Amino acid sequence: MTYDRDSAWKLLCEWTTSEALRKHALSVEAAMRAHARRLGQDEEAWAAVGLLHDFDYERFDTAETHVLEGAKVLRAQGWPEPWVRAIEGHADYTGIPRDSDLARCLFAVDELCGFLTAAALVRPDKAIAAVQVDSVKKKLKDKAFARAVNREDIRRGAEEIGLPLEEHIAFVRDAMATIAPALGLPPT
Repeated sequence: MTYDRDSAWKLLCEWTTSEALRKHALSVEAAMRAHARRLGQDEEAWAAVGLLHDFDYERFDTAETHVLEGAKVLRAQGWPEPWVRAIEGHADYTGIPRDSDLARCLFAVDELCGFLTAAALVRPDKAIAAVQVDSVKKKLKDKAFARAVNREDIRRGAEEIGLPLEEHIAFVRDAMATIAPALGLPPT
């Protein structure tokens, strides 16, 4: 088996029927690709990790099972251990430390991608590229907006990768804007 973006997409699609969850995986993939480029890392590997991070969520959606069961599947299939550890580390409840740039970036982009998608969807034009950083920061303070998104994870994620929150928001927004049509959003 080849462990690459195409294999990751295939596994994601085998396990995930929700269009929204697939779009979330694509947004995380785009953000991970951008961070890999920023850090001089392997874009294809980071993209695959972005796609796979929630592949098991539809079957295992509790803290006792999500990520942990998926990690078992990934290991059984022979996926690279650093990728599996990064995926495990994106959920605090696993207790797996985020001890690599790959793991820290995955944690940093996961919740933020969901929040940015929500911020785009409430705009009249639904354009991710037009989402303003100040607007995102204001929405982060509104507990009723996208209430399922963990704001502390967004703040901590930016800290863990060493970027100011404003810079990280803009960086991830811009990465997502490059694939806006795949996310069901307008290109500009």
